[in-house]
Amino acid sequence: MRTMEKIKVLITGVSGLLGSHMAEYLLAKGYKVYGIDNLSGGYIENIPNKVLFYQEDLKNRESIACLFKEIKPDYVYHFAAYAAEGLSPFIRNFNYSNNLLCSVNVINECIKNDVKKIVFSSSMAVYGKGNPPFKEIDQPAPEDPYGIAKYAVELDLKQALDQFGLKYSIVRPHNVIGIRQNIWDKYRNVIGIWIRRILRGESITVFGDGMQKRAFSDIRFCLEPMEKLLYEHTGQIFNIGSDKEYTLNRVAALLKDVAEEFEFKPIVEHLEARHEVKYAYCDHAKAKELLGFRDQTDLKETIREMFVWAIKQKDRDVRQMTYEIERNIYNYWK
Repeated sequence: MRTMEKIKVLITGVSGLLGSHMAEYLLAKGYKVYGIDNLSGGYIENIPNKVLFYQEDLKNRESIACLFKEIKPDYVYHFAAYAAEGLSPFIRNFNYSNNLLCSVNVINECIKNDVKKIVFSSSMAVYGKGNPPFKEIDQPAPEDPYGIAKYAVELDLKQALDQFGLKYSIVRPHNVIGIRQNIWDKYRNVIGIWIRRILRGESITVFGDGMQKRAFSDIRFCLEPMEKLLYEHTGQIFNIGSDKEYTLNRVAALLKDVAEEFEFKPIVEHLEARHEVKYAYCDHAKAKELLGFRDQTDLKETIREMFVWAIKQKDRDVRQMTYEIERNIYNYWK
């Protein structure tokens, strides 16, 4: 029987949606949880009090090496990333630095410090256009630099297992939502973007015709399967998320209904189409069979919970990125 209080788990990206909820879940199970984050995409208020937190940037190799030696983690969840598929072609250096090179730094330290296992949060973006619902056996064909970076990390982990024996599992979560999502980033997390805009009296902005299909997953149903991956299914990849896909028009309508419950009167505005995969959702048969995964997301109720949470938050400045390439940048982002 495992004695959880003696098991040390390190979470990168601990102030983000996935990291903060995973930390909360593991603490409740009795694990000793450490967290690393540079707070560029999340907020310190998101981090549970009992997390032993280090504010550090994963790009700083020497500092990360020292932290691993100090913490001596048994297991690592590597969640830190800047997940903005549509923006990634315009911030290529930033994307590969944050999503690929930072991951290499973490993998190096896992090898050098004999970490028992790393669980890596990849992305549905590795599938590209594909033929949804995407399955883990599908050949990755990413369409943007973000997906390319994630797939490169997956390949690097396989090499690290083959040559150094570093155990790993990979999850490909998609469109995970919940309270503590960063709603002040205008480039990612579409429901979060829309909630922020509504609270500021702005429109719900939809790229193109709104017929893009996505499946949104309540973060709470993703946590138990990811804990199981600490101990099971080395070298395996799992899709994690909801089976029910929605058009973005339908999601916008659900959010509009919720906003009107709180006396907001948003309108839906369609913008120029952007380069993106139109139909993106996954098959979860493998996670259901091997991890006991059961998604019970009630999308409207989860949106309502997010809206209530967002109303209570202090307003923050909206993040404005410096574009490395300005050619063909969408008018909405100028």
